[in-house]
Amino acid sequence: MARYTGPKTKIARKFGEPIFGPDKSFDHKNYPPGQHGLMRKRKRPSEYGTQLQEKQKVKYTYGLLERQFRNLYEKASRMKGRKGENLIMLLESRLDNTVFRLGIAPSRSAARQLVSHRHIMVNGHVCNIPSLLLTPGSVLSVRERSKSLEVIKDSLGSIQKSRFSWLEWNSEDMSARFLNRPDRTEIPETINEQLIVELYSKS
Repeated sequence: MARYTGPKTKIARKFGEPIFGPDKSFDHKNYPPGQHGLMRKRKRPSEYGTQLQEKQKVKYTYGLLERQFRNLYEKASRMKGRKGENLIMLLESRLDNTVFRLGIAPSRSAARQLVSHRHIMVNGHVCNIPSLLLTPGSVLSVRERSKSLEVIKDSLGSIQKSRFSWLEWNSEDMSARFLNRPDRTEIPETINEQLIVELYSKS
């Protein structure tokens, strides 16, 4: 399964945000990469450049490649409502992202790996498709034989008690219910989805 496997801190520094999660290296060097770092004078990006950068940031944040992202955008375009908000809601509905939001994995890439390695069940069946879009009422859980995995126990032990309103977590049996697709205002990522809509409207 294709995915980005390059240096993450460099990409985070490019966007000026720790988009892959907590990163000590980014904390020490939170300025653009390159030999001169902050000293280099950078040209103000064009309108197209700003739109493209926003799209790239979202792709890296959620771990999608171009074709996957474009297909999801087209799906969002066919839905009722605003295209940009629909896109973010669909991204949040992905199985790998939901596993991450629940705290079962410390990052989206780790969540993708857990799903791919068949540690997660959806509605009682093992699912190894990270891109699966959950529907309201879907129940996902950690596979019985995987509940003792250190990565899962450590991740669940380190998360805060607060949960996302669209997810209902049961710590006793390590299961959760996907209640509904989240409202845009509930999603914490700093994304200007309108720039992405404007970018794709040109093609």
